[in-house]
Parts: sequence; structure tokens; C-alpha cells
Amino acid sequence: MSVRVALKRLGHDAVISDNPELISRAEKIIIPGVGEAASAMKHLREKGLDRVIVSLRQPVLGICLGLQLMCTSSEEGETEGLGIFDTQVRRFPAGARVPHMGWNDFVSLGDDPLLKGIDPGDYVYYVHSYYAGVNGYTIAVCDYGLPFSAAMRKDNFFATQFHPEKSAETGSLLLENFLRL
Repeated sequence: MSVRVALKRLGHDAVISDNPELISRAEKIIIPGVGEAASAMKHLREKGLDRVIVSLRQPVLGICLGLQLMCTSSEEGETEGLGIFDTQVRRFPAGARVPHMGWNDFVSLGDDPLLKGIDPGDYVYYVHSYYAGVNGYTIAVCDYGLPFSAAMRKDNFFATQFHPEKSAETGSLLLENFLRL
């Protein structure tokens, strides 16, 4: 619901749905970051959304768990993901405080339209115990005892490990950038 509220603040109405036909016809798709990997993937498979999501051609934004579900697999519940990003999601190592919760910065690795106008070192809000390592799809990196993907992109698929809907002005700018794609 917080994503919906954030979009409303930006002047956009969002429809929440797990209907494959409605999702296939939507102009933009956001996969929110709530829940646990195994349960979320089970729901996607039961609704046939696992096949629908990977076939989408419109812009898709995965947030937090949404990013993790777009990966090949997750250690959380030994879950097979959607495989959009060919990388694994791992639990932060022993000794790291989990969840990684609160404000942290990130560094952009290039000129991606999702991150337009966002400066290196801008702070965003994280809540997660699992992460995707830095890989060929990484467009922004955060360091929390080890570097991990703060944002990734492959074709029309975008994803953030942080919660833009909870990330004040920086998060609003990212959502606006996504809506302009």
C-alpha cells in the first residue's frame, strides 16, 4: 500500500492486481517489496504470473523483494526465482546486523534513466536481510559490510533493493523517473 500512496502523492493512480490479463495490458508494472521469497514465488506461480512477468515488454520495477524475485534464486526458503537477472540472492553473512534497516547511500555505476537526477551519496531507505551481489546488471551499489546491488536493470526490467516509496525526495524522483520511461 505504501507504493500506492507514494504514487498518489506524485499524481498517479495505481491499480493493485494479481490478474494476469490486467497486468499484461498495464502501461507500467511495479512488483512491491513485501513478504518472503518462497511464499511470494508460490503465489506468482499459482496465479500464472511467473510466466506473465518474464514476458512483459513494458517497464517493470521490482522493489526490495521484487528485485530478489527477479533473480535466478534466493537462499531465503531455497527459492527458484523468475530468472530475469542471472544472479543469486544470498543472506547477509554471520556477524552482519540483519535486517539491514534504515538510511544508507548508494553509488550509481552509470547513466541510467531510472537514476536521472539522483546524486552519488544520496540516501535511501532499506529493510532487507538478503541481497543480490554486484553483477553485470548492477546500476547502483550500496555497501553494508560488503557491496551489493542497490539497483539493477536488464532491458525493460528495473529493480531496487531499497524502498523508493519510503525514501523521501530521492525515492520520489526515482519513481517519477520510472513513470517517465
